[in-house]
Amino acid sequence: MRLHPSSLHGSLQDPVLGAIGFLNEVMGDFPEAISFAPGAPHPDTLDDLDIEKYVSVFTDHLVRGGRSPKQARRLLLEYGPSRGIINGIIADALHRDHGIDVAPNALVVTVGAQEAMLLVLRALFRSPAEGVLAVAHPCFVGIIGAARLLDVEVVAVDETEGGIDLDGLARACGASRAAGRPVRALYVAPDFSNPGAARMSLECRRRLLDLAGHEGFLVVEDNAYGFTAASGAGLPPLKALDSGRNVVHIGTFAKVAFPGARVGYAIADQPVGSASGTTVLADELAAVKSMVTVNTSPLSQAVIAGMLLEHGGSVAALGRDKAEIYQRNLTCLLDALDRRLGDGSHTGVHWNRPRGGFFVRMTLPVPVDAALLEVSAAEYGVLWTPMRQFYLDRTGDHQLRLSCSYLDPGQIEEGVRRLAAFLTSVVRRRTDSGGTD
Repeated sequence: MRLHPSSLHGSLQDPVLGAIGFLNEVMGDFPEAISFAPGAPHPDTLDDLDIEKYVSVFTDHLVRGGRSPKQARRLLLEYGPSRGIINGIIADALHRDHGIDVAPNALVVTVGAQEAMLLVLRALFRSPAEGVLAVAHPCFVGIIGAARLLDVEVVAVDETEGGIDLDGLARACGASRAAGRPVRALYVAPDFSNPGAARMSLECRRRLLDLAGHEGFLVVEDNAYGFTAASGAGLPPLKALDSGRNVVHIGTFAKVAFPGARVGYAIADQPVGSASGTTVLADELAAVKSMVTVNTSPLSQAVIAGMLLEHGGSVAALGRDKAEIYQRNLTCLLDALDRRLGDGSHTGVHWNRPRGGFFVRMTLPVPVDAALLEVSAAEYGVLWTPMRQFYLDRTGDHQLRLSCSYLDPGQIEEGVRRLAAFLTSVVRRRTDSGGTD
């Protein structure tokens, strides 16, 4: 049977769903190019990972807790509970590091943060007419893609260097409410967001939570990059400030541990009333998960738990050395951009200056698209990510994203040299010719 694309779910034709695959294909086509495209952990952080050791650390922990060695081993080899098997260890770490006080049964261990986003949206949005999802703009493609798959309408609210535009968010809430489809939830990454790299101030965090309580929406907090803050510059996650249970907190071990484990989590302690009693939203997420992935790999959970236990039960301790690498790389990238492009001779070329995370956002005086990326890769040996996929409108048509996480300082320096040559030649030529070669 031949299937016509129009007979499949409409989201499958959305460019957002092909964004990550597109970048992987480009990297495969130009293996010698220096790539500022992947927002992936540095390869050095993956060296010397002793997987068997961390599994043993976790199984020894189980045995000390009362299980026999045979029971501990079987726990890792059989189907596990949808909610997870390392919830208590994660909950203890979040309490130790951030003062987040949450019971293990209010936490669901997921297959990365991406599954957590899908589960949360599925649980919160009963039907397309139920309400809308507001997102900080620009926005991570993963949450936009999940919303597309579930037919959830997305409303964009601009992000500033200090976090989401709260006045704009209040206006969006009012307009959505007047249209009969109120803002049901807001997705935001308060620390060094992907791709905008903005960081929400402490005052903005508190005002956001006040607004959430007043307007009656949930905040879906993505905390993937908070650990990359400079030493002594950490800010509390929204969940640590959440006295009204208005925050669903999503985390991942992809960056702070390693991505191949595919272990994330969602904290969802919001009470859910029913005729038979009161549960929490995490119970509903676990029920949805049982129909999606059944359970997160117990072996993967064991490795992550072992890594946490080996670092004193602290996510912060686990990520400290990695944070230093990313701070070094970000400083290197910004310094190289200043030296190569900061003399004022590249009219219309400018970039932001984040203090953490993986990304720098650059604006060009010409449209940034796949064709321009191919010229950059083929002729100048440097890759980057077009920003238009991160926007719901045309705001990002002249922007690109540079990721510094995957490279060494020498590669960053050479990559910026190539980027400068590309901008000097191709972009200047296209600017002088009115946008065409």
